[in-house]
Amino acid sequence: MNTNAQFVTDETGKRTAVLLPISDYENLLEDLEDLAAIAERRKEPTIPHEKFIEEMKRDGLLSD
Repeated sequence: MNTNAQFVTDETGKRTAVLLPISDYENLLEDLEDLAAIAERRKEPTIPHEKFIEEMKRDGLLSD
């Protein structure tokens, strides 16, 4: 992520807000959505990679 952030400060110089380019903000939102999806699925059972590939081939989603 590009660090083109600008800070808003109060009269004592304490940072009170941040201004980001829209693209940086949108990237942060995407990252939050991804993390939320990962958190929701963390207790789902997993399968070995080889089995996953076999299932994808069987279902026609991956060619041999």
